Amino acid sequence: MEQKPPMPPFTYETALQKVQMAEDAWNSRDPEKVCLAYTIDTEWRNRNEFINGREEVKAFLATKWANELDYKLKKELWTFAENRIAVRFEYEWRNGAGQWHRSYGNELWEFDENGLMQKRYASINDLEITEEDRYL
Repeated sequence: MEQKPPMPPFTYETALQKVQMAEDAWNSRDPEKVCLAYTIDTEWRNRNEFINGREEVKAFLATKWANELDYKLKKELWTFAENRIAVRFEYEWRNGAGQWHRSYGNELWEFDENGLMQKRYASINDLEITEEDRYL
């Protein structure tokens, strides 16, 4: 049985820990590692994409980080209850043409009893920035 501590129900401290673990994992830009935080049948909505299952997550992340170069993410706990966590985040990246972006968003996470994320709903907006405007 796969487990990804800490497990719900979350306290303030364990919710903070879960958010920091997610930030660290995503900043690794390793789809193999990151996808292990999700259930086999995880359900995502990411912008206008619907992603189902760990294998689709892995493929999505591989494509994402192949296109979003020099990716750097910061997550912040917004609130939590029982097996759910809400996060605000921002990340910076550049495309293949060298244009920098900052992406802002909110995520709603739901976890199973083993601490694996079973649902992730993300709303994200992008802003073009100059390299001098970067702060992450």
